[in-house]
Formats: sequence, C-alpha cells, structure tokens
Amino acid sequence: MSERVDRDANRELRARFDDVYGQYQQLRSNLDELRARLAAVRVTRRSADGQVTATVGARGELVAVDLDPAIYQARDAEALSRTITETIRAATTAAGDATRELVAEHVPAGGPVEFLRTGDFGALLGRAEAVLGRGEGPA
Repeated sequence: MSERVDRDANRELRARFDDVYGQYQQLRSNLDELRARLAAVRVTRRSADGQVTATVGARGELVAVDLDPAIYQARDAEALSRTITETIRAATTAAGDATRELVAEHVPAGGPVEFLRTGDFGALLGRAEAVLGRGEGPA
C-alpha cells in the first residue's frame, strides 16, 4: 500500500515539476523576446516649434538630438537650452511609458518595478523563479 502511495505522490510531484518547468521555459522565452524588443525601442519627440528633435531608448538614454538650422537665428541660448531639455524630457517620459507597457506584457506582477529601476534581468528571473516555486504561476 505504501509503495502505491509513494508512486502516486511521485507522479503528482513530477506533474507539478513539469508544469512549473514549462512555465519557467515560457517566461525565459518571453524575456528573450522582451530583451530584443526593448533594445529596439526608440522614441522621438519634436519641440513645439519643430526645431528640436530628441530620440531616446527604452531606459530614456539619449540616442540623438537634431537641431533645425533655423534655430541658430534666434541666438537665445537660454531658450534653446530649455527647448532641448523639455524635448528630451518629453521623449524620456514617452519611452518610460512604452517600456512599462512592454514589460507588463512579458513578466509576472511584482517584477517589473525592480527591473525598470535596475535593468537587471537576473533579478527579474530570480523573482520569476520564486513565484514559480511557490506555485503562483505567471501573471
């Protein structure tokens, strides 16, 4: 009788392991896709006057600033500085929104905030492994 109970318990444990491992593999696959999509994120914003264009990446890192040649006619350095700063800030805010949306599609609840702060995929996977280990499953 005890052998049968042991076999049943082992079968149940094996089924649970297979389920958790499948969830883990799916999460890993999703993170690979997420990494590629985040690397491709570029958000561009143009100033209200159309003379400054800023492009940033997924974490708000500045990729490019383009200035229309007409901007040099004004000769107001302070205004130019404000326009550049505001345009970069708008692009960075939009990139943050786009990044949060992408991350929300691919990771379990609770992990994205830390990932967005650090960009550390290892910590994100650690959270996912902890969730899967408790049987919560992906969100």
